[in-house]
Amino acid sequence: MNITELIKYRKSVRSWADKPVEIDTVEKIIDAARFAPSAKNLQDWRVIAITEPELRVKMVKVARGQEFVGEAPVIMAICGDSSTGDMSCDMPRSVVDATILIDHITLVAAGEGLGTCWIGSFDQKACRELLQVPLGWEVVELLPLGYPANPSPVNKPRKKVSEVLNWNLWDGSL
Repeated sequence: MNITELIKYRKSVRSWADKPVEIDTVEKIIDAARFAPSAKNLQDWRVIAITEPELRVKMVKVARGQEFVGEAPVIMAICGDSSTGDMSCDMPRSVVDATILIDHITLVAAGEGLGTCWIGSFDQKACRELLQVPLGWEVVELLPLGYPANPSPVNKPRKKVSEVLNWNLWDGSL
């Protein structure tokens, strides 16, 4: 599958097949994703791969009761080093870098036949405490990972290019 096909194929998965994800597969995904660009090549992110069943159950509470998060065989907590400060455009460097990493992870995972789902609805403080994330680091997103219960592609409705692309200046449309 070429990259354009992979981007169109990737979908958010909330239902998992009863099949474990091998450690080698997780490491292969992170090995590829770690080549994601980062500001000043700081690579100011870390990944915690949560596989222990008891810890995954506790992550459901952290994820505000989203049961499917804990049902995934792996939950990745993507962390960013907030001490690296902001980019000159006033965006937090670690958040931008972590989201680029996450996008790479989701695409590599899809290429391996795995599904993911970006989770931004979670209790930051509880998550940091549960996973023992050190001060100066934040959990940017949670990313459940597993084989989809329904691996078939979906037709994702998207706006037309003309609705999202402006040339030279914002054209005033919303």
